[in-house]
Amino acid sequence: MDTTTMLGFAAGTLTTIAFVPQFLKTWRSRSAQDVSLGMLVTFWTGVLCWLVYGFLIRSQPVILANAITLILTGAILVLKMKYR
Repeated sequence: MDTTTMLGFAAGTLTTIAFVPQFLKTWRSRSAQDVSLGMLVTFWTGVLCWLVYGFLIRSQPVILANAITLILTGAILVLKMKYR
């Protein structure tokens, strides 16, 4: 694996795991009051665009990181709607 791909995987890992604490906090507290719905929807849409872009350029780091981030952000969105 070349340095550029390793850097891509490192960046993707860090930006993806950044959402894990928010997901866990929302799930445990059963409250998503402090999470902005507008930010989540906008971010989720942006991540979806990045995922499509990753497929178009055939970039494994972009595809993997954004697929996982899309799932985590989607889960937070579901919890936001559920715990309204």
